[in-house]
Amino acid sequence: MDGDVIRDIFVIGGGINGCGIARDAAGRGYSVVLAEMKDFASGTSSASTKLIHGGLRYLEHYEFRLVREALMEREVLWAMAPHVIWPMRFVLPFQKGGLRPAWLIRLGLFLYDHIGGRKLLPATATLDLARDPAGGPLKKLFRKAFEYSDGWVDDARLVVLNARDAADRGADIRTGTKVVAARRENGHWNVETENVETGDRETVRARMLVNAAGPWVDKVLSSAFGRNDVHNVRLVQGSHIVVKKKFSDPRAYFFQNPDGRIIFAIPYQEEFTLIGTTDRDYKGDPREARISDQEIDYLCASASEYFAEPVERDDIVWTYSGVRPLFDDGASKAQEATRDYVLKIDGESGQAPLLNIFGGKLTTYRRLAESALDKIGDAIGAKGERWTARSRLPGGDFAIDGFDAEVRSLAKRFAFLSPAHARRLVRLYGTRAAAMLDGASRIEDLGRHFGSDLYECEVRWLMHEEWARHAEDVLWRRTKRGLHLTAAEAAALEDYMAGAPAAPH
Repeated sequence: MDGDVIRDIFVIGGGINGCGIARDAAGRGYSVVLAEMKDFASGTSSASTKLIHGGLRYLEHYEFRLVREALMEREVLWAMAPHVIWPMRFVLPFQKGGLRPAWLIRLGLFLYDHIGGRKLLPATATLDLARDPAGGPLKKLFRKAFEYSDGWVDDARLVVLNARDAADRGADIRTGTKVVAARRENGHWNVETENVETGDRETVRARMLVNAAGPWVDKVLSSAFGRNDVHNVRLVQGSHIVVKKKFSDPRAYFFQNPDGRIIFAIPYQEEFTLIGTTDRDYKGDPREARISDQEIDYLCASASEYFAEPVERDDIVWTYSGVRPLFDDGASKAQEATRDYVLKIDGESGQAPLLNIFGGKLTTYRRLAESALDKIGDAIGAKGERWTARSRLPGGDFAIDGFDAEVRSLAKRFAFLSPAHARRLVRLYGTRAAAMLDGASRIEDLGRHFGSDLYECEVRWLMHEEWARHAEDVLWRRTKRGLHLTAAEAAALEDYMAGAPAAPH
């Protein structure tokens, strides 16, 4: 038993919604515990298309409230974390007789420009692909395109930065911790947790429980709460392929497919192109989601409809799949299911309340957290005011257009870094990169070299500051260096981390 202490809020789930709620709550003065059964962003939150966007295609499904809220959030989030979020222009090639007429696209882009309070992002433009460099990689039959603004995000880092800031504000953050049972008792919750590596169990008492388990939200209700008749979310699999760089332009492409779906082709990690996503209903354990041969063929064929140089299976260097937990609104097609979020309080008067989080998307996580805090305040008493809109995430305390200046500053202070290494570190850690490197005056001071530009200094920082426990946590979520290390190098990193002392956080 966690002493006689009764915490205010216990959050289940270390994805973007759980970490966002924990951060907001801790910042208002609530005592918070968060339990994540594996690693931060190890489910849906790291398997996205990595966009901070309004959702242009959602306008077709009349999701105006969601789109407006998401559009308004783009510049708010960019200012919060300019190291892991930045603007990106998207090129939408147009062909006469295509899926959507030009007037409909123009109308959608007009709404996109004007309903979300855009101030810094450039407005929509029309391109002549015969003259604009964006036409270079495309088939010559595409002569015209529309160009609009959205944002790019390092999704997994956005999650862990929210967790880090929540902890800095007093939250008790626990990874590798599974909730095995929860029961109401004398007006509070007794939450039984299990350390997945040691098997040790502990009971935490809390006034309110938040179920933000993402695709496992219904499973938590059935396994931890004993409810076997729940069906609140529709699981939709989205898969992506990462291929050798298909174009050098910094802009991304938005491709319309004959089946009504859309895919993106996006510059990725300097040397690659990210192509996705698919949409198909999913049955089974979300942890086991893998791209299918059919999805690979679909993405290669869809992109090849546009690129002059076809996308082949041999071009693929990595794939990933995730399962989106969409609120089940009864839509007939997976791509038509709502991307909006639904928050539901469970518990009669006098009972300890449970807040279930259904749906949501990266772009609206902060607003979802604010809505959740409204419900938490109604249930157990309000604390503090809304505060996150003008906040900064760890490492993001520099000007919204100051990224290049931060890179120059770090490169000047640590002159032994290559330009690409300095840029990567600022892109991941922002102003905290200097703290990570503090005391180093030559490359050897960074310790053991694990491959690419990954050194012991960075690995130890990730273990001590960002809860990394395994090589996978470092290589595929916090840094994406997995694209550059060999299997032997990754295994050596795992051995090193297994033998390192436990981090205090």
